[in-house]
Amino acid sequence: MSAQTDAPGSVTTVYQVSGMSCGHCEGSVSGEISGIAGVTSVKAVASTREVTVVSAAPLDEDAVRAAVDEAGFELVDKA
Repeated sequence: MSAQTDAPGSVTTVYQVSGMSCGHCEGSVSGEISGIAGVTSVKAVASTREVTVVSAAPLDEDAVRAAVDEAGFELVDKA
């Protein structure tokens, strides 16, 4: 996971998600993460296994992990 601050009041975080392989996977993950309070945009890319999330403030990683789990995938921990 990596995070950076973009505009004042917004944070962009890139997560690695295992198991995504198609557009349907991308939609499932994006839909679940979009439901987290404060999220303003989500872009999932199956080919890179990356999910880029823009939010009003840093997100609780447990909330993101739960959303990814709910979609049927796994948030990859950083070593």
